[in-house]
Amino acid sequence: MDAKSPGPELPPAPVAEKRPARNTRHGIERVDDYAWLRADNWQEVMRAPETLPADIRAYLEAENGYCETALADTQDLQEMLFAEMKGRIKEDDSSVPAPDGPYAYYMSYVTGGQHALYCRKPRQGGDEQILIDGNKLAEPHSYFVIGAAAHSPDHALVAYSADTAGSEYYAIRILDAETMEELGTPIPDSAGSFVWSRDARSLFYVKLDENHRPRQVYRHILGTAPESDTLVYEESDPAFYVGVSVTQDHRFILIDAHDHQTSEVRMIDADAPESAPVLIAEREREHEYSVEHQDGRLIILTNSDGAEDFKIVATPLDRPGRENWRDIEPHRPGRLILDVTAFEKHLVRLEREKGLPRIVIREVESGGEHEIAFDEEAYSLGMSPGYEFATKTLRFTYSSMTTPAQVFDYDMENRERTLRKTQEVPSGHNVKDYVTRRVMAPAGDGERVPVSLLYRKDTPIDGSAPLLLYGYGAYGIAIPSAFSTNPLSLVDRGFVYAIAHIRGGKENGYRWYRAGKLAKKVNTFTDFIDAGEYLVKEKFAAPDKIVARGGSAGGMLMGAVANMRPDLFAGVIAEVPFVDVLNTMLDDSLPLTPPEWLEWGNPIASSDEYQWIAAYSPYDNVTKQDYPNILALAGLTDPRVTYWEPAKWIARLRALKSDGNLLLLKTNMGAGHGGASGRFDRLKEVALSYAFALKVTDKTEDIA
Repeated sequence: MDAKSPGPELPPAPVAEKRPARNTRHGIERVDDYAWLRADNWQEVMRAPETLPADIRAYLEAENGYCETALADTQDLQEMLFAEMKGRIKEDDSSVPAPDGPYAYYMSYVTGGQHALYCRKPRQGGDEQILIDGNKLAEPHSYFVIGAAAHSPDHALVAYSADTAGSEYYAIRILDAETMEELGTPIPDSAGSFVWSRDARSLFYVKLDENHRPRQVYRHILGTAPESDTLVYEESDPAFYVGVSVTQDHRFILIDAHDHQTSEVRMIDADAPESAPVLIAEREREHEYSVEHQDGRLIILTNSDGAEDFKIVATPLDRPGRENWRDIEPHRPGRLILDVTAFEKHLVRLEREKGLPRIVIREVESGGEHEIAFDEEAYSLGMSPGYEFATKTLRFTYSSMTTPAQVFDYDMENRERTLRKTQEVPSGHNVKDYVTRRVMAPAGDGERVPVSLLYRKDTPIDGSAPLLLYGYGAYGIAIPSAFSTNPLSLVDRGFVYAIAHIRGGKENGYRWYRAGKLAKKVNTFTDFIDAGEYLVKEKFAAPDKIVARGGSAGGMLMGAVANMRPDLFAGVIAEVPFVDVLNTMLDDSLPLTPPEWLEWGNPIASSDEYQWIAAYSPYDNVTKQDYPNILALAGLTDPRVTYWEPAKWIARLRALKSDGNLLLLKTNMGAGHGGASGRFDRLKEVALSYAFALKVTDKTEDIA
């Protein structure tokens, strides 16, 4: 399959030098010609991108230049796409204020501003106060992201964390909420999250270790230097990460140690921040649980005792051990409980069954339950518990692929919902012009893969339409059938937009996740291929006009399906793609490797697991064959999927592939895993991807 719209004749593509590096594991020798693209000083590069070795920088910049030249004929289209997507964003937008005591807190944006402002207003009326101005803070930096922001319980202080390199090293700063004066010195090298003690004198936060892993919890006392902060908890297992949070009633600070299938929670009385953490239940392999507090008892969401799709138990606060756990919402196979929040008089759970979410509310005193009902065939639902515990109001957000996000306040006692906000699309959006559907694609082993679809009513479903097929399929993450304004730029040009809810996520319960990991990982890839073939068969897509798109672990999916079924796709868009799976899982110095062994396998310890990964690792399985048009996007300071993974993949593809299709790599030299940091700058990267999709499906003429 040749490139549909090659444009002007291209100069020779960059060719990475081959510098063979040999590695032997389990008696198997592998030769990696492009291992040199992994900088020896990669940890330094995360903090200081300018320290990247000159030869690696020269190669990445050559690829960037080649990508720009190859897509030069789409430059006007990219600008048009960017303007369209920006035009669908309400620039002077704000979130619905969330009440907390005397104030209501919210985020807002100003016209032209790339970053959020964190604000509050008195609940009884008064002027807006800007607590954190992201635009001003971002001015000295080419990259800027706020990781978290939170006011103190007494409303006198506000803290925020910020990353200024894209490497996810966050510095925490504390401000006086009235004077905006910064108090003390920044707390460096945090993972970004933090919680306050109830007396507002202490801050608990997670610190990254030398391998960029969140394994330590510290307590910072206001007015002291960060160097004197107290170590509260340190995780000794490199496969476990730690996080901090707080119960809905703010009574307890929670320290959660977890990998991908096991968790262990400790709690600290928020009124006694210097007290030692109390263990709730010792970690047990494949036991996951989370904790809430309500009226002297702990409410625990757990998959213990065979509850694969989770159940809810309660236990006395002073007897938290598992021997005292009693079911209050039993396990029901196929009904996955996603979250539970405890309010003063209600217990609210978010659950998913048959691929669709719902909210169920229980009145604690009577035990009576009801659910909030919705009508559409496919939709997305999320809860926003807010700050308050003694409330009868639940806030939730609803959307579908055709319906813009709607924020509701729901009275849990009288069962009335109040629409607080509907997402505005300034350039206009008529829901009636679009169709959203949920279809089931048969997989080769008899499973049925849900696929969410969006297209215009006037798009002919006759086998002639181009289609963008998105997939992820990892870590149990379910991709919601939610509203997004960006895909409309393709849909309005005749594309069908599809999300394949493949195994590896939890769309069909926890078993859906188990069936797409470790030795069964290949199901993720075959599900995606089967979904694509089904969409062609049912005439949702032209057989030569499917563009596949995925990022991170979904980028690994892109690499795998490009190897397995290159003929099925006109193009592949792989964003920060995890394609060098075997080498990464063999390198236990990398930030994410030890925790990831439970997702992919440990090729260091197990010959069998080495073979699993070697059988599909996209980089290792590139072969001499034709490939579709490919666009790979990378971030130089990405600590999750390091820049050298897509760089090596593209280098090997270029050396081996036998076709004349486009093969492009664009590395953002000043950003990490999430791409550009500003809300508008990120759209330029989306516009690049969409222009590529239009080009390779011969739709670049549809620019009106």
